[in-house]
Amino acid sequence: MIAKTAIGPIEIQWSERGVTRVRLLSSASPSPRDRAREKAPAFVRDLAKALEAHFAGRTQDFTKVPLDYEGVSAFDARVYEAARRVPSGTTITYGELAARAQRPKTAGLAARAVGSAMAHNPFFVVVPCHRVLPSATKRSSKKVGAFSAPGGAITKRRMLEIEGAFREPPPYDLDRALRELREIDPPLARVIDATQRRPTIEPLRHDARSVFEALGRSIVYQQLSGRAAAAIHRKYAALFPDHVPSPERLAKLSDKALRGAGLSASKLAAIRDLAKKTLDGEVPTLAKMNAMDDDAIVEALTKVRGIGPWTVHMLLIFRLGRPDVLPVLDYGVRKGFAKTYKKRDLPAPKALEKHAEKWRPWRSVASWFMWRALE
Repeated sequence: MIAKTAIGPIEIQWSERGVTRVRLLSSASPSPRDRAREKAPAFVRDLAKALEAHFAGRTQDFTKVPLDYEGVSAFDARVYEAARRVPSGTTITYGELAARAQRPKTAGLAARAVGSAMAHNPFFVVVPCHRVLPSATKRSSKKVGAFSAPGGAITKRRMLEIEGAFREPPPYDLDRALRELREIDPPLARVIDATQRRPTIEPLRHDARSVFEALGRSIVYQQLSGRAAAAIHRKYAALFPDHVPSPERLAKLSDKALRGAGLSASKLAAIRDLAKKTLDGEVPTLAKMNAMDDDAIVEALTKVRGIGPWTVHMLLIFRLGRPDVLPVLDYGVRKGFAKTYKKRDLPAPKALEKHAEKWRPWRSVASWFMWRALE
């Protein structure tokens, strides 16, 4: 049976006792085991749905998936069960996993034995060997070690990024921001104190294509539910090598191919305009944006068809780490404001802007907590 995910097709094999193999395929070619979903047992159908959701950004817990360890050594089975307990969004070293698998003798040999088990892991993702990193690079977002699945280290890094393992704290003094917001705004302070998480960002890479990729994703997701948008974006990304959209490659794709991925006529026109303006140098590179103020970035990017202020505000907050952005028209921010300050109606933009003056220079942080207020 095949689960069609954002990183490629994933084949699931099973027995009466449980899943016997999960593997990422190197191409989308039909597999002899691409069985109709209705013929598979419930636990296999559930796993296929969970895999699709996981790689669409809705991370899943696979610890309850029944596995059939027939033919797997006792030590490897212990390693796999220990690896399954490593939470999504975190990483562990080979040595630490060896200790958890109760192989304390000779740490170096134990770590190598774990590495061998991971290299032969038959349960892609379900046993999350991608979360196991070499000791020297455990906390590094640049070096993740080898990976046996198609795509190698690129696939491994992408999986970790999807799970949030490499999301970074904002590039400003968050502790100071929280302290000052608490002091100036007691209702906001209560939301901050009740929230168990801190704002993070997903920084852009240092090339023009990353800006193109981020803005293209925003265009695809506009005015769609999360699930529908994820499905279309998955098909769109699959048109590019390694699922990484670039303006050069998009310029060579036909309208038929892009419409076949699910892009509407208006989104197709917007993506085309984004690609053209990126290639012409009208869309600033990350290096240029780092030298621009927020208003200048909004002015430059809203010249692209389909890109409005809200889209640029999200880029500024979550990809560039700008601390003082107020997405005044965002429904979630307005709804969270009404809940936090016990307002019956959503605030008018001007009323929100007036109140948010006290949040300066940390309006991005305060906005993030308005979203959290809804949780």
